[in-house]
Amino acid sequence: MFAPVNAAFAALPAGTVDHLMMPSSKAMLTKVLTYHVVAGTWTAKDLGRAIDKGHGTAELTTVSGGKLWLMWNSPRNVQVKDETGAVANITIYDVLQSNGVIHSIDRVLMPK
Repeated sequence: MFAPVNAAFAALPAGTVDHLMMPSSKAMLTKVLTYHVVAGTWTAKDLGRAIDKGHGTAELTTVSGGKLWLMWNSPRNVQVKDETGAVANITIYDVLQSNGVIHSIDRVLMPK
């Protein structure tokens, strides 16, 4: 899972979070949240291997059915690009949980 930090939500356009929290936006909120989740266990080492195997880019399919692209930002820092072309940096890697791995990111990822 790629989990945006609080500042990432604060950086969204004014009213975005309030709109997503409305009962009428439940389907969109679900899509945005599940767009941050990829099935399987992906540690930092796994992400790096996938990027290297893809010669600089790895494509992942999210639980919502969308696509994310991973690439190197610097010698060993991973970036995640969403379907809108926006790029997030992973700021904290490998927060191991019983149901998967969390990586903190500095931007909210948005599906197309």
